[in-house]
Amino acid sequence: MTKTVPSPEPGKTAHELPVPIKAVPVRHYGRWVGAAAVLAVLGLLVWAFAGADVDWGVVGDYLDHDTIIEGAGKTLWITLLSMLLGVALGVLLAVMRLSRNPVLSSVAWGYIWFFRGTPVLVQLFLWYNLSFVFDTVNLGPLYKNEMNDVMTPFLAALLGLGLNEAAYMAEIARAGILSVDPGQTEAAHALGMSGAKTTRRIVLPQAMRVIIPPTGNEFINMLKTSSLVYAIQYTELFRASTTISSRNLAVMELLLVATVWYLVLTTVFSIGQYYLERHYARGTNRALPATPLQRVRAQLTSLRSPSQVGGTSI
Repeated sequence: MTKTVPSPEPGKTAHELPVPIKAVPVRHYGRWVGAAAVLAVLGLLVWAFAGADVDWGVVGDYLDHDTIIEGAGKTLWITLLSMLLGVALGVLLAVMRLSRNPVLSSVAWGYIWFFRGTPVLVQLFLWYNLSFVFDTVNLGPLYKNEMNDVMTPFLAALLGLGLNEAAYMAEIARAGILSVDPGQTEAAHALGMSGAKTTRRIVLPQAMRVIIPPTGNEFINMLKTSSLVYAIQYTELFRASTTISSRNLAVMELLLVATVWYLVLTTVFSIGQYYLERHYARGTNRALPATPLQRVRAQLTSLRSPSQVGGTSI
């Protein structure tokens, strides 16, 4: 098969024809300088910790210690229960806040104002020391007991974390509800649906697209905030590590053990949060964000040497 050469345009000779453009990529030297500086700083940090007075053998020995693992389990347990309480109460408060009933909206506003305006640690101590105000819990014929027996460290931690989280979840849920087009509610009312049924069947399912991603972030934040309950004698991960270090005096080593466990737990749930957000972004984004594996693959591809694309040198 013979290759045909295009004839020159009228009035032009063959040597005047345009030649293919050779594209040369722009060199970003600043990026490489910045990357080298960051790697140098990281290298100095690794070198400093490697030469520090830390017994890394102790760190490795206590990573799977029974007390540490039990503390990590209690951290997860109190985080899950507190988050469930916060989400359930937060959605209820959001609906109350948006209600046209002035009593309901005012009570919801006052709850959010109080719990967002006071530190979590103060709230934990308020619940833990409730026996100074109420000696007994008296529910008539249903239940009666001493407050000290009722308000255990676990219950105080659950109420302190869960009720505080409800104030933040209420604002997240309210933002999600307000993101739904009011026409959806009007259409539901036109079909004869009640206000409660409209909220449950129409508004909340659509609001979940806005509510779910920040809720995942709140869960990760709750996982770290749960370390505050050590102050009310609840033996979670941080208190478990400090209890061991008070016996063997390996304070820094046990703090590093707790740090590693917190990093592992938050990393696992951060990955879950990423894919959850990616799932709920399907209805709004034209193209889903790349997964971590796809990002790594793209970075490796970009580091290859220039290749011929479409017959043009790049």
